[in-house]
Amino acid sequence: MDAICKYGHEAWRVQLPQAQLLSAPPLPEADPQALIKAALDAPLGSPRLEELARPGEKVVIVTSDITRYTGSPLYLPLLVERLQQAGVADADMEIVIALGIHRRQSAAEHQQILGSLYGRIKVSDHDCDNAAQLVDLGTTSSGLPVQINRTVAEADRVVVTGTVGLHYFAGFGGGRKGLVPGVASRTTCMATHFSIFNPPEEGGRNSAAVTGNLSGNPVHAAILEAARLVKPDFLFNTVLAPDKRIIAAFAGDLDLAHLAACELARTVYTVPLSQPAELAVVSCGGHPKDINFIQAHKAFDYGVRALVPGGTLILLAACPDGFGNPTFADWLRYRDLKQFEVALRAGYEINGQTALATLDKAQRYRTILVSGFSAEQTALLGMEKAVSLDCALKMAYEKLPATARSVIIPDGGTLLPVPA
Repeated sequence: MDAICKYGHEAWRVQLPQAQLLSAPPLPEADPQALIKAALDAPLGSPRLEELARPGEKVVIVTSDITRYTGSPLYLPLLVERLQQAGVADADMEIVIALGIHRRQSAAEHQQILGSLYGRIKVSDHDCDNAAQLVDLGTTSSGLPVQINRTVAEADRVVVTGTVGLHYFAGFGGGRKGLVPGVASRTTCMATHFSIFNPPEEGGRNSAAVTGNLSGNPVHAAILEAARLVKPDFLFNTVLAPDKRIIAAFAGDLDLAHLAACELARTVYTVPLSQPAELAVVSCGGHPKDINFIQAHKAFDYGVRALVPGGTLILLAACPDGFGNPTFADWLRYRDLKQFEVALRAGYEINGQTALATLDKAQRYRTILVSGFSAEQTALLGMEKAVSLDCALKMAYEKLPATARSVIIPDGGTLLPVPA
């Protein structure tokens, strides 16, 4: 099998005889502008955007940061156009970047996100730790505190945007996640994501908090209830092909439009696996899916689903931004998973959850990482460093038979292997 896998901004050829190639099903070409307009013309469970807004109202559009390409340069101008039709002036609009707990964006990154709107519509980054810029909206039924970006909370109209893909414990991204954790306080982010755990007396993580599942998922339920307190007026979400083309768009009610997008995403992003492999070569899909390890972890989490217990995974993840958050590496000092969970329950952080999930998989599967990390940093992740793909393959076959069943996943940050 001969396949092209992306590494950062590069494209590498992977050659593995007899390997199974896991890729998305053929997806039809479509005019993205037409898809966006059609969704805006027929929103689910909501009036059209131009019927919601009024002249003089302050409108905030929430959109994702640079770590998640959503098609924002294409759809943001069309959303603004609809608001203009309603009589909303440019000066009364603001785009808030839903950073969650991510780093601030550069001017160049703002330009990439906004496209033709850059310099025309005000843009600001959410800051989860700036108490002066947060508003307390109360608590959820389970007592979770909900604190939201002041600009968002005080707007007359809130439009939340993003893209729907798989999420390794919230089930799917997009929808409610644009608000929580997107524009929530650090405290709110941690509280909602802490729902992944079973009660202390039971231990471990909730079995429903897994990739591609919303039914009974406590993390999804916590995030959705918190996001509803913001009372957003309109949702716009895309579904993308692995090559970032917009293949569908959904608009309308926060819950209804998101669920419709999730149903399509499930069919696009799950791929049948004929039989578990002993070796998997997994690319995150290139930039920005491998901009840092926290983002690359998605490909790691999905990729091991293609392996037999104890199998070998080669992960291609450039990670030019390193781990993605300074606190992520701090959690890697724990090597015993039971002690790790105890510490994480005592002082929960989302980055700690990702670190725990990383070490759990690294202890169950041999993982060879091709990245910009040093050997020492790679060892912290519980992985082995390879300086190139050829080197990684050589290392893998030192402990595998030449006849080992293998699989190549070029879009590992997007696709989930499932039994055929």
